[in-house]
Amino acid sequence: MTLLRLRRPLAAMVITTVIATVVATVLATVVATVSAAVPAAAAQGTSAGGTTYHVAPWGRDSADGRSAATAYRHIQRCADVMTPGDTCLIQSGTYEETVVPARSGAAGLPITYRAAPGARVTVSGAKRIRGWSPVTGQDLARIAQSDPYAPGSPFAQAVRDGHVYSARADLGRDVTTVQTFTDKRMNVEAQWPYPGLDLLEPAVRYAGPGSAEATVADDALTRPAGYWNGARVTTNYWYITATSTIKSSDVGSVVLDVAPPCVHKVIPKDTRYALTGKIGELAHPGTWFYDPAGKRLYLYSEDDPDRHVVEAKARTLAFDLRNASHTTIAGVGLFASTVETGPGSSHVVIDGITGTYLSHYTDITRGATDCGSTVTRGVADTGIVLNGTDNKVVNSDLSLSAGNGIALRGMRNTATNNVIHDVDYLGTYAAGVAVQGNSQTVTHNTIYRVGRSGVNLQWDNAAGGTPGPDRIAYNDISQYARLSLDVAAVYTCCGSDMLGTSIDHNVLHDPAPRWGATKFGVTGVYADNGQSNITIAANVGWGNPEGTVMLNGLGGGSHNNGVYNNTGGMTMFYVKEPGNSTGTKVYNNIGPIRGLDGATNGGMVLSNNLPADVDPLFVDPAGRDYRLSEASPARNQAIPLPGVNDGSTDPLPSLGAYQYGAPKWVAGATR
Repeated sequence: MTLLRLRRPLAAMVITTVIATVVATVLATVVATVSAAVPAAAAQGTSAGGTTYHVAPWGRDSADGRSAATAYRHIQRCADVMTPGDTCLIQSGTYEETVVPARSGAAGLPITYRAAPGARVTVSGAKRIRGWSPVTGQDLARIAQSDPYAPGSPFAQAVRDGHVYSARADLGRDVTTVQTFTDKRMNVEAQWPYPGLDLLEPAVRYAGPGSAEATVADDALTRPAGYWNGARVTTNYWYITATSTIKSSDVGSVVLDVAPPCVHKVIPKDTRYALTGKIGELAHPGTWFYDPAGKRLYLYSEDDPDRHVVEAKARTLAFDLRNASHTTIAGVGLFASTVETGPGSSHVVIDGITGTYLSHYTDITRGATDCGSTVTRGVADTGIVLNGTDNKVVNSDLSLSAGNGIALRGMRNTATNNVIHDVDYLGTYAAGVAVQGNSQTVTHNTIYRVGRSGVNLQWDNAAGGTPGPDRIAYNDISQYARLSLDVAAVYTCCGSDMLGTSIDHNVLHDPAPRWGATKFGVTGVYADNGQSNITIAANVGWGNPEGTVMLNGLGGGSHNNGVYNNTGGMTMFYVKEPGNSTGTKVYNNIGPIRGLDGATNGGMVLSNNLPADVDPLFVDPAGRDYRLSEASPARNQAIPLPGVNDGSTDPLPSLGAYQYGAPKWVAGATR
């Protein structure tokens, strides 16, 4: 509840007395109501592990914080005073701050930040923008002094129609980090083509005939010569998304200051592109343009923006835990901000978070200088970032991030039982869960609508300690590859010994790629460019053009992998060279296997896989029930692999991901 501030008249002491009485009554009512909702132990200012402090929108930081009646106003005030074992109980409201703990908890005595029972708490990284006024013809004439193309642009027509407003806003000098919202929904930067407001389903244009090197040719580029000079361009080809600047432009073409990385040229009919940074394109609902020199934000709106809640991102972190350990955050919401731990953090638990618009950026020039996984902008530092050791994100709903939902760095960190969706809306090597470091665990998550991968698994021994395998298991991943190709629900690259990492019991289905000329590589689990020593077992996939599993033996070969009991087929991509697939075993799988010529030439061993022309007689393949029926020829046919295909009620294990007679295993979050 928010109390209105009442201005005291300069005269009339009687009115002053009445107001004071009313305010006191309201405050007493609020305090009584809240106190009744707080458990008795918390109301007394103590918990089993230590002192309970309270925070509320009606609180005062000068209070003692020991009860709802004497709550602090800011969560940071809790962070300043709490010691190991203490709890900060947060009442309903929006808190616009970055919380930086003054100290860590201890083993068995964590410091806890928790939403009060039944409370709806949001820690916001946004600030409200007020004072909007319509953009007029005079404003347009002033804008034309620096942008002579503005008067003849779609923006000018929108001004004449009364749909453009502006307000003073200091959002910094870097436009690529500006993010604005209307009524909690993200607006999009003015661009061509207008993408619409669904970040994972944008309208797109492809480079046309005549495109080459650093030139995008397209008959739809009808703006005058010079119009696009200095604009920013985002290009995407196959698996590379990058940004650069327009050096020169003419009707029908633009020239980039540098050719796209890796492919080193624009590919006609297959390079997707978008142009931003020109006020002339501010002509569609939900779009904005920011002038950093004039510190002015422009917004296309059907009515007065002051009738809505218009906000801009002002802070990156809701909780800065880079110097904290043994700390728990439970039940709070995040808006336009995220949480990050540090290399020395341990035993941080993030539980029951609802996070929206976790991270935002549009400049992916940094890191985009080479091919493949080295295009790393946003991979390690976006979404909920868990660095350090033995930290967890559990039971959370995370959505809407330019980069990751979760980034696991360091060692022995965990992402379990989370729902992650609508992330990686730039289509880079970010993911629902980006796994770096080593010895990480990603289990029982539901991940869907992602720009590239559900899980992007990149080996990194820089975490320190003794490296160990990762476990990626029991996840349900769908609608991947929405903005990129040569990708998978679970993708891993390149040329690493994965020390026995296991990718098992995942359900990987229904990718949603935009097909250009290239259709290579969309699969369930994809070990790309020489990944070795991985177990890929008991995964189920459907709708994947390359099948449930794909091994790419380029880059020195792919060795010592175990591909066991998967359902949905697979593709092998190897050159015909002796020794490039030694030690790899492909056993007990159901579904067609393509590309075996080069793979078996290199030493791969296949055994007990159901021939592609034999119907496995699933229970209900149309209903996606891939268990084996009583009459299935896949029963009693598998090589026994302890820990992989245990559980069949037959004398021998079954082929495929489900053992006959065993309880059906279930993937995905249960929250």
